[in-house]
Amino acid sequence: MSPLEISLLCMFVMFVIGVPIYMSLAIAAGITLLSGDILPLSIIHNSLFDGLNLFPLLAIPCFVVAGTLMEFGNITNQIIDVVKQLVGRTYGGLGITTILACTFFAAISGSGPGTVAAVGTILIPSMIHNGYSREYAAAAASSGGTIGILIPPSNPMIIYAILGNLSVTAMFTAGFVPGFIVAFAMISTAYLLARKNGFRGDENARFVLRDFLVSCRKGFFALMTPFIILGSIYTGYATPVEASVVAILYALFVGLVVNKSLRPHHIYKALLEGAMICGTVLVIVGASTLFGKILTFEEAPQKLTQLVLGISKNPEIVLIMIIAVLYILGMFMETLSTIIILVPVLLPMILELGIDPIHFGIILVVTNNVAMLTPPLGVNLFVSSRLSGASVEKISVAVLPYIAVLTICILMFTYCPKIILWLPHFLGYGV
Repeated sequence: MSPLEISLLCMFVMFVIGVPIYMSLAIAAGITLLSGDILPLSIIHNSLFDGLNLFPLLAIPCFVVAGTLMEFGNITNQIIDVVKQLVGRTYGGLGITTILACTFFAAISGSGPGTVAAVGTILIPSMIHNGYSREYAAAAASSGGTIGILIPPSNPMIIYAILGNLSVTAMFTAGFVPGFIVAFAMISTAYLLARKNGFRGDENARFVLRDFLVSCRKGFFALMTPFIILGSIYTGYATPVEASVVAILYALFVGLVVNKSLRPHHIYKALLEGAMICGTVLVIVGASTLFGKILTFEEAPQKLTQLVLGISKNPEIVLIMIIAVLYILGMFMETLSTIIILVPVLLPMILELGIDPIHFGIILVVTNNVAMLTPPLGVNLFVSSRLSGASVEKISVAVLPYIAVLTICILMFTYCPKIILWLPHFLGYGV
């Protein structure tokens, strides 16, 4: 067997027996290095250090800390209060409020499960109390939470940009239009499902301009959060890493000074959450850097390109093939792991086919939205199941309409790349 075959076989066996992703990659790489004289063993510690020594990765734990601080700092409640007055009275008003609040919170957190937890903790019990079924409430929150990785700042986008040597700001810019299209599609789905099942809105959530303006005034600092974070990036005043630190400082200011609801133990929990996320990402990135060097030395990207081009040279057909593979992998692999493992192999082929890497990156991220809703590893399903009391099996059925809508959006983005690319190109963020 060739070193490449040994490496892939070892990794597959590790996955099957349930070894964690980072250990699967590291063990497969180690066995491959010991089985043949292809690379010196010193590459192990060099690669692990190279994978950890990536400055843009700092943005991920910082955005997670900022999102957690804003949840404890009552910012999430204020956002929900404003949104609820706009749409709370319509059919499925609370479900629509959930998705809109997830969209707004996504511009703060960058995490899908984190968005579900922050918004769902408040709105899932509210929906159940107002006569919505547990399955509908959980499905709306689960689906709305997927927007957390699409609308910037997005943790998967940061990882993809690092691996592809692309501009993080360009990826963030490209995510806006698809993010709002997906949000609108999900809102429409929530409305139609609610109308079909007779789930009316909250009768007490009438739109009164004066009350709405009062809510906006009370939640002014909360509503300004995404504009301050993203505005600092797009105006050039801050890089994404610097903007993540701005997000933390702003969250502390609003939580401690404005809302006065942050406590020392909240700050401790936020820092702990950020450290846990940071540790998880770093060990996977370090191990994948080592594994990626072996794949590169064995010319795995070139061999994959030859194999795929032997089937079709049509870029759109190749993208559909990749999407189909991602749908299957997403059932068993976590989003960041999927991106970290596949991007070094797929990106050279994508570039050879003439596909814009930003276009491919957004498709990759949107497809991983589906992975958050498909068992057995649909992380959003487990979060919403815990919050709603509904079983994961029932929620898996309830999210099928949202998965269908997401699939339509993915196909639209695949065949109409201008939807993704026009804004970054207009703002001068071309590759």
